[in-house]
Amino acid sequence: MRLALILAASAASLCAQLAPPNDAGVSIGHIHLMSADPEAQKKIFVGALGAEVTHSGSLELLRLPGVFMIVGKARGPVEGSEGSAVPHFGFLVKDPRAMHAKLAAAGLTFSGENATTGQFMAHFPDNVVIEFTPDASLDMPLKFHHIHIGTPDMEKGRAWYVKTFGARSGSRGAFLSAFIPGGEVDFRKTDAAQAPTKGRALDHIGFEVKGLEAFCKKLEAEGYKFEIPYREMPQLGGLKLAFLVDPDGVRIELTEGLAGR
Repeated sequence: MRLALILAASAASLCAQLAPPNDAGVSIGHIHLMSADPEAQKKIFVGALGAEVTHSGSLELLRLPGVFMIVGKARGPVEGSEGSAVPHFGFLVKDPRAMHAKLAAAGLTFSGENATTGQFMAHFPDNVVIEFTPDASLDMPLKFHHIHIGTPDMEKGRAWYVKTFGARSGSRGAFLSAFIPGGEVDFRKTDAAQAPTKGRALDHIGFEVKGLEAFCKKLEAEGYKFEIPYREMPQLGGLKLAFLVDPDGVRIELTEGLAGR
């Protein structure tokens, strides 16, 4: 009996909940994809990455350590993440060779493969690009790591996330970074503004916010404009949400209610 409890606890840790929020009440929440074939995306996230399927009311969620994936049905063909303000996002992975083999068996193609470090980019259906970075210290197969934003002004981009979400300012290598519990938002300098994310395969990113209604009222009082104002969604298990767009055209969903699911 005790062994069964230990194994159950270990399994639960592999699908760890979202990180505790920062002082502003914010943590990494989810990545929302729009796909011509959601089942094809889901099959890879579940089969190769080990995502656990769960629900918030009628909303299906794919739970991975540190983040939820949501895959919606696109009405038609969608453009991939490359060329948009969020060209990719990334996970840390304990065994990069094993992960590469699983993804190759699923029919994915790769780019940016580094034979020395083991880092690589995998091209998922709808040309959603995901980066996998080795980290032998992980106590689980993989863990969410970062959201990558392309912008002509890295300082401005980072400052907005620090001011808006209480992120900690820092850097990762050559990238300026805004650290938010559960991961980081990294900024890469581009020569020109990139395409907005709305309507693409990677439609938006999401942050979980404790006390979302009060948080939104605070931002509105400071002059922020919401694409979709705060609302409660009984059909989604009581999930609360709001949408805004960052200065580089990254669509952002704020939620309250994903944590603990």
